[in-house]
Amino acid sequence: MTNAEKKTLAVTACKVRMGVIEGVHGAKAGHPGGSLSAADLFTYLYFKEMKVDPKNPRWADRDRFVLSKGHTAPGLYAALANRGFFPVEDLPTLRHIDSYLQGHPNMNTVPGIDMSTGSLGQGVSTAVGMALAAKTTGRDYRTYTLLGDGEIQEGQVWEAFMSAAHYKLDNLLVFIDNNGLQIDGEVAKVMSPYPIDEKMKAFGFNVININGHDFDEIEAACEAAKACKGKPTAVVMKTTKGKGVSYMENQAGWHGKAPNDEQYEIAMNELRAQLAEVEAK
Repeated sequence: MTNAEKKTLAVTACKVRMGVIEGVHGAKAGHPGGSLSAADLFTYLYFKEMKVDPKNPRWADRDRFVLSKGHTAPGLYAALANRGFFPVEDLPTLRHIDSYLQGHPNMNTVPGIDMSTGSLGQGVSTAVGMALAAKTTGRDYRTYTLLGDGEIQEGQVWEAFMSAAHYKLDNLLVFIDNNGLQIDGEVAKVMSPYPIDEKMKAFGFNVININGHDFDEIEAACEAAKACKGKPTAVVMKTTKGKGVSYMENQAGWHGKAPNDEQYEIAMNELRAQLAEVEAK
């Protein structure tokens, strides 16, 4: 990846994070912490990796993305809006009555959403079905899904992983956002999923550990997944919950609440400063 490409992605990631703050502040509710930790992945997938067409969201040969941790919809919405699927100006309508941008992704109302998700653990099962459908019908689209590290405490997740390996779904790429925190605190203390990578290997996955805020590492993982044949790939991303907003970083309390007006201004000023710094390079 060239420096120019990385700069463009970094600029976009700043805008995605700003969109997250705009959304949850406008809603006076929502989930900023995990949206911010996954913002770099959302950016890479929709602006570099995936075959998608904002003018034709239901394009049959598009790559699919399933947000299994559906509560981080503010991050996905911000990426879709900046990619051109719908107006960025609509982000502050998040969770409002009659808004099409509800608290969890709705494939019937939001352009670019491939699956309605909400109940944790279920999205990855859908992603497995999509990948299996592509194999069965001879289509070459790829399926991507993102889970939280707290979400993988769900039993259904492991049934889906077992199925993905059983059917040799090498067209499936599973990302696990390992920011270490869930709504009740540290995942290691609530119900430890560790060692995540070794468990995924035991379930038949090709496993890659990366820094989820490094675009070069995300790209390398995606390319390695494409090169791996006969088994699905899992990418365990080490991330910072609340990444980009100082008072939200590594704070479990920001899993599911919105900033007030003063906190909104602080967050936006920090993100504007980061955007200006990136653009100046």
